[in-house]
Amino acid sequence: MTVTAAPSQLVRAHRTAVRVPGAAAPFDTLHVTLRHPALPAASDVERMSGMLRADPTGAPYPVVVVLPGVNVSSTGYLDLAVALAQAGMVAVTFDWVGELFAGQHGLTPGVDLAVVGPETYGTAPTTPVLAPLLEALASCNAEGPLAGLLDLDRVGLFGHSAGGTVALQSARAEWFPQVRAVATYGAHTMASQQLGHPAGTLLPAPVSVPVMLVAGTADGVVAASAIRYGEEAGAPAHDPVERTFVEALPADTEAWLVRLAGAGHMLPAAPEDPTSARGFLEEPLTADAEHLRGVLVELLVAFYSSRLGTDAVATTVLAGLADDPRPEIADIRRR
Repeated sequence: MTVTAAPSQLVRAHRTAVRVPGAAAPFDTLHVTLRHPALPAASDVERMSGMLRADPTGAPYPVVVVLPGVNVSSTGYLDLAVALAQAGMVAVTFDWVGELFAGQHGLTPGVDLAVVGPETYGTAPTTPVLAPLLEALASCNAEGPLAGLLDLDRVGLFGHSAGGTVALQSARAEWFPQVRAVATYGAHTMASQQLGHPAGTLLPAPVSVPVMLVAGTADGVVAASAIRYGEEAGAPAHDPVERTFVEALPADTEAWLVRLAGAGHMLPAAPEDPTSARGFLEEPLTADAEHLRGVLVELLVAFYSSRLGTDAVATTVLAGLADDPRPEIADIRRR
């Protein structure tokens, strides 16, 4: 699985911040990082400041927004962000210390509790993040060091865990027509009973653009979370990612399901922070997580490069995956 990229391509970060409408201060601010192709330092001013110019060669660049798992820092997705930038995209990550549940705060992808219940689901995006974040990107594209370099009509979403759930639930074309591809890891659309849904409820994912669901065969967090949905923790039949692939996505949506052999729930985040998130629910893994993370990154870069139109070779790579999957892939399906 090889996609044209420039490993020697310099990547630098540009940072900004944006407030989330309706969120109460001080828990109302996204701290946003855009990682982009850059040019080497060409002056003492650049060398001393570290402020290097963006490389305009492949601009305007499509954008991939990373929606993190709960209590997972954006720095955990650095490998993916750099790889995307080296492949000719701009990767956007953010940290938001916001409300998780009533009275509880932490790092969040943003979940609008007002629109996730049985009576309100489907009336609005389940994350309040995307609209202000896309507005902030438009501001970056209007002025500043990235002015004119972003293609905001070609946006991809990557969501990890809960971030993947809200990505699947929010990427409706009527809400965000600029979103052209969605990929997730360890994510599904089963609905928690705590939100008022009956046991076993699977919410529809209103996504019409290409979707890639990636999961690990040793995901202990998804297994342990079965009790949220009225099932026993670790129940062998509990496979919400499979159900999302088969039942939740529209029948005419291009959809991929990829399972990585031996991978756990926290695979996308490195280094994993053992003081945060819920990785403690998993048994110690025997697979080489670093190697599997590299496979995941390559897979995602190929998917976005193909579906956001940055590399024609990536389309061929993806087309051949199902016929000749590499050994780290336990299962791959496309419909």
